[in-house]
Amino acid sequence: MTPTNRPFSAARCTRTLVLLGALFSLLCGASAQAQRMDWDGLTQLAQSRATETYQANSDKLPAALASITYDQLRDIRFKTDQSLWRADALPFEAQFFHLGLYQTEPVRIHELMPDGRVNHLPYRGADFDYGKNTFDPSPWGDLGHAGFRLHYPLNGPAYKDELVVFQGASYFRALGAGQQYGLSARGLAIDTVGGSGEEFPRFTEFWLQRPTASATEVTVLALLESPRATGAYRFVIRPGLQTTTTVNARIFQRVGAGPINTLGVAPLTSMFLSGENQPLASDFRPEVHDSDGLMMVTGEGEWLWRPLQRPKAVTVSSFTMQNPRGFGLMQRDRSFASYEDVEARYERRPSAWVKPLGDWGPGRVELVQLSAPDETHDNIVAYWVPATLPAPGQPLEVAYELAWQGDAQQRPPSSWVTQSRRGYGYTKLSAEEQGRQPQYVIDFTGPALDALPANAKVKAVVSANTNGRVLETLAYPNPATRTWRVTLRVERVDATQPVELRAFLQHNNDTVTETWTHLLLPE
Repeated sequence: MTPTNRPFSAARCTRTLVLLGALFSLLCGASAQAQRMDWDGLTQLAQSRATETYQANSDKLPAALASITYDQLRDIRFKTDQSLWRADALPFEAQFFHLGLYQTEPVRIHELMPDGRVNHLPYRGADFDYGKNTFDPSPWGDLGHAGFRLHYPLNGPAYKDELVVFQGASYFRALGAGQQYGLSARGLAIDTVGGSGEEFPRFTEFWLQRPTASATEVTVLALLESPRATGAYRFVIRPGLQTTTTVNARIFQRVGAGPINTLGVAPLTSMFLSGENQPLASDFRPEVHDSDGLMMVTGEGEWLWRPLQRPKAVTVSSFTMQNPRGFGLMQRDRSFASYEDVEARYERRPSAWVKPLGDWGPGRVELVQLSAPDETHDNIVAYWVPATLPAPGQPLEVAYELAWQGDAQQRPPSSWVTQSRRGYGYTKLSAEEQGRQPQYVIDFTGPALDALPANAKVKAVVSANTNGRVLETLAYPNPATRTWRVTLRVERVDATQPVELRAFLQHNNDTVTETWTHLLLPE
């Protein structure tokens, strides 16, 4: 452990202050036995850590936990009657995860009182039911925890549902009413692409602010650390039909560490295996995904929709813009018939919409799509990359609202894509021609289209980059669904290179839909 994670007595702190001065006072005050903590104090701690060389966690698990199996770990359950704040009948409760198997690096967790005082929450073996396991946790001491989850009566007053989980690296995920866990968020992404290998920052310490008896929100502070960065994070979580998390982050590059090639802010991680645009012939389910598209709105107000895909090789798309108004990985398909999976219930998986607070300046939204053998692997990542970063030791300050949305979710104010499919019905084109000249069928719906008169003249505006030639476009109403349909056919120039496609609907020179932006992958 680093010195700030060792418990100090008040007397020891006083003696050390005499020897080392104000800097060590800060570190001592932020230790596990700290007297006080607040947002500014956490920022100072993160900034101070950024001046130090990163120290990897050297804690070793007890032998019994180091060799534990998946089934053994699953048999360890936190005792609900030991939940933090349950005895006080507060609206929120906290439960903790046990270390073992994949979760081998402990985090330290504290309770933050309303006046700023800190109570350390140690690991206690008595808080867990070990099921059929026969090991004895009593000699282990304070191992720390693998993470925690917060509970709240999200779906009714009779039961406190799981609301949000923080576990593993800087991952967290939350639920709104009636939702089921799907995609995850992260505190920070470093060199997901563009570097010598991805670095996974970790939340190493948490402070859970004790809620009041009438609280409708809960606050979590977190310290983030990695070889090249540190960060102070504040999460204000408001449960509801749409659970929102207001995130404030002050991020520091470590002094003397190597440069960061790609710093991903507000990263989202999801899974896409198959969809209407990329069906899987061997699967009885029509679609299998936690998210089906990336939605963005630029600072100029253009709404973009990129359907997700599962490529054969790593595929990176970048959307350069100034001061974005929002982006998110969305689960637009909300019908059970789209998935036909009675266990996974993909139609209940939330969308995650990031709304920047304040001016984020120039940069890019980056989408990384990976191949995946099955639905147990997350293969989609999206995040914001600032155009420039402050000097090491100086803060990059960002704030955003992260909304976990279900059936009622963020939409463009005009109209939007409901589905996009690739392929032909009956055609006289040969198989070789169909492969060289793929066809897309895209449906749009929304208030701007609904407001048009029955005889409105609507045209499709379609374009391709230099590697594609648009051969045919057509826009017409779909009477079966009361939507508008666009069909387009494009020819590749170089089959080994991707083709960028864009399409939207226009009426009297007015844009009446979002822009469908699709990447035709190379053969």
